[in-house]
Amino acid sequence: MGIFGRKNDTDSTATGAAAPAPVTPELAALTGEYTIDPAHSAFGFTARHAMVTNVKGAFLDFTGTLHLDGSDPAASTAAIDIQMASIDTGSADRDGHLKSADFFKVEEFPTMTFRSTTAEALGGDDYRVTGDLEILGTSKPVTIDLEFNGAAKDPFGNERVGFEGKAEILRSDWGLTWNAALETGGVLISDKIKLSFDISAIKNV
Repeated sequence: MGIFGRKNDTDSTATGAAAPAPVTPELAALTGEYTIDPAHSAFGFTARHAMVTNVKGAFLDFTGTLHLDGSDPAASTAAIDIQMASIDTGSADRDGHLKSADFFKVEEFPTMTFRSTTAEALGGDDYRVTGDLEILGTSKPVTIDLEFNGAAKDPFGNERVGFEGKAEILRSDWGLTWNAALETGGVLISDKIKLSFDISAIKNV
């Protein structure tokens, strides 16, 4: 089942015009506004530390909405706001450093935002969504590979959709350049950051 921008099949006609593929009832039923459920969603990241291991973290406070359009999947959109002070890497000292002026400057820039701009189908349940990611007041395009995990009604009667995704960014593109040199060569923190997303969203009544 497709949500984001599935390419239409084509029919050969006398004029050579392409006929749009019909929208299936299953897909059309997903049309609507959705709210991301923070209790069943996660926004995480992984950074290489000291050239030899990975440090993982997550942001615990976020809100987001999805607009899914079954009749015109390419018109589907996503908007996410993440509170930077909610960063959690399992170390209070490290979290404090990340909130400081060396990194996120959370007092001056409390929120990281994502606003989708385009989307496309890659086949099956795989999609690619591009949008603007704003950190420290700087907005840069980011491409996210997503897998649509399906739709279901939960035991409380909520209509849910699920996605999981991943992306890679260079933190220096947003001015996040603090680092420390290692005696053995290399640096303490990688420039490349891996992002991960697990999203469960509930259809608005």
